[in-house]
Amino acid sequence: MSALAQPHPASRTGAAMRRLVVALTLFGALLVAMPFSRSLFAWLFPRLERPLYEQHGFVALVLAHLGLVAASGLCAVIVGMGAAIFVTRPAGREFRSLIETLTAIAQTFPPVAVLALSVPMIGFGFGPAFLALALYSVLPICENTISGIEGVPPSAMQAGEGLGMTPHERLFRVELPLAAPIILAGVRTSFSINIGTAAVASTVGAVSLGAPIIIGLNGNNTAYVLQGALLITGLALVVDAAFEAIQARLQRWNAG
Repeated sequence: MSALAQPHPASRTGAAMRRLVVALTLFGALLVAMPFSRSLFAWLFPRLERPLYEQHGFVALVLAHLGLVAASGLCAVIVGMGAAIFVTRPAGREFRSLIETLTAIAQTFPPVAVLALSVPMIGFGFGPAFLALALYSVLPICENTISGIEGVPPSAMQAGEGLGMTPHERLFRVELPLAAPIILAGVRTSFSINIGTAAVASTVGAVSLGAPIIIGLNGNNTAYVLQGALLITGLALVVDAAFEAIQARLQRWNAG
């Protein structure tokens, strides 16, 4: 009965794609409507002289925010997966505890502190924000990659050996493909967290959706804060729905 209760991979993929389309549609509508919402925010906050954020275009802020998250996330994927692969090889097993400790420290170290320490060395703007987000993203990717590789069935590894695969071939043709769903879950968690965390990048001059929030907090302008928060929330939902759709397609591919 439990097997019958599980949704078919094709239906799961269809549901995930529908959720992605809905999220994209709603976020697109919000993004298009935001520049024309002055009267709405003026009604909500009648005491504000400037109820609508206009220092940057909202589309430009979204693109800059996405670029920052994507660049730092890609760096974290390369570093996190590389470290995880290294410590699951015979030559790197003795370094596993060290790598796990370093990634845990990077996760617990506040991004604001990384920004404060890196600004004197590399200046304001994109650089310190990229560094802080990349460090903050490594842990879930590294941990999930280790768990995924270690969860590969021994029978699959033995089958690879029986086919005469080299260790390099087994890694890329057996271990990583079978571990991909767990690895992707870690990447999804990392990106989802960074969509919100990237808002602090505006404190060091990087362009992001945090700009309306930071300026609104400094100027006691609640409308600015609300506009930035709405766009960050919408973007996070779109990115999460996109990863869900990718995971559903991957599960369908593995199933059949």
